[in-house]
Amino acid sequence: MVQNKDLKRNYSIGIFDSGIGGLTVANAIFKRFPNEKIIYFGDTAHLPYGDKSADSIRFYSLKICKFLLEQNCKMIVIACNSASSAAYDTLLEFFEGNALFVNVVDPLVHSVSYKGFSKVGVIATKATIRSDIYRRKLKTIDPDLEVVQLATPLFAPMIEEGFHNNQLSTEIIKNYLSHEMLNGIDALLLACTHYPLIKDSIDQFFEGKIEIFDSTDVVADVVEEKLNKSSLNSEKLQGTHEFYVSEFTESFAETTKVFCNKELELIEKAIWT
Repeated sequence: MVQNKDLKRNYSIGIFDSGIGGLTVANAIFKRFPNEKIIYFGDTAHLPYGDKSADSIRFYSLKICKFLLEQNCKMIVIACNSASSAAYDTLLEFFEGNALFVNVVDPLVHSVSYKGFSKVGVIATKATIRSDIYRRKLKTIDPDLEVVQLATPLFAPMIEEGFHNNQLSTEIIKNYLSHEMLNGIDALLLACTHYPLIKDSIDQFFEGKIEIFDSTDVVADVVEEKLNKSSLNSEKLQGTHEFYVSEFTESFAETTKVFCNKELELIEKAIWT
């Protein structure tokens, strides 16, 4: 087993998601660490993870992490809430010591835990809500906090297909967020890395009256903390970022422009055999 001290600081940072939602996290890392090379893997053949079983998500995540480690990644960011909730512990069990690992759940939980809220809402995929991970972690820190969770399964595919910030997305957002469960919340966690793309629309629905949290910047904070602690920061620019997908489609390539404001060169890579 390779120990952290033996990992080369000029290795890459691997980031993966079921699709392109994780590019919101990748963008935050691009901006924070201009010397780091990013290797991104979007599992487009199996998206969305939100309606998959925990066993399936763990299988996909193990395969992807093996691939990223083979590309000499010193850190792997699980930029998917469904994978973070279902597979994080399994990935540590198999690969801890080979790379640093960051999930998107813990940073988001800690960003709201000590703010004195009385009622916090969580919106996410079915898999994340089914795992109950946010409620359990938030209640562990603050037993008096009321936590309500709502599955919003149409949001991720809506965003993946480019249907956001228009009349259709506005109606879908209104339909979900009008649920009585969210009445009286003073904060909302966007517990899916796709959702920052509709954060402004969600804020408009609540008329700016509640605080809305997503995982982008808080995950970058944890990445910085772990790199500094392990002295694994790259000293100079390490090369061109690489973007892999498990299944290439033209519509997917078009949608990546929304996340990165530029066209990405996507490399199709089948890693399942």
